[in-house]
Amino acid sequence: MRSRTVNNSDGVPDGLMVFDGLCNFCSFQVRLLLRIDRYGAIYFTSIQSPYGRHLASRFGIDPDDPSTFLFFDHGQLLEKSEAVIAILHRLSRPWRWLRAIRMIPRPWRDAGYGWLARHRYCLFGRRDVCMVPTPEQRKRFIDEIPEDG
Repeated sequence: MRSRTVNNSDGVPDGLMVFDGLCNFCSFQVRLLLRIDRYGAIYFTSIQSPYGRHLASRFGIDPDDPSTFLFFDHGQLLEKSEAVIAILHRLSRPWRWLRAIRMIPRPWRDAGYGWLARHRYCLFGRRDVCMVPTPEQRKRFIDEIPEDG
């Protein structure tokens, strides 16, 4: 699927979240973002999809054992708390105000993120298959590797 957010001249997407589609917590986050991102600024691909696996491998993340999610923001690859802050920045008010978490020192934010990431399956469970978006949500998902990506 081709979208306006995918692939600048370097083949790096913009506004794309690569998430663990088998993680209940991650899938909940995607469903929440689909609901609150009124302008459609964020697109998604599961790390289990061909495109997600391609991006994870390209940027050094094990697609079979993801310890973080990735967010591509204006040509820059972000992960952990920096990715969360970039996503919040793209949302409208009042959600955008949550990016104030930036005031917490990054090592503390990332430590908290790391703890949650390591325990996400125990705390929230794991799916057998990736979430299936509705036909309306489908336009916000990119599963196949773009021809120029």
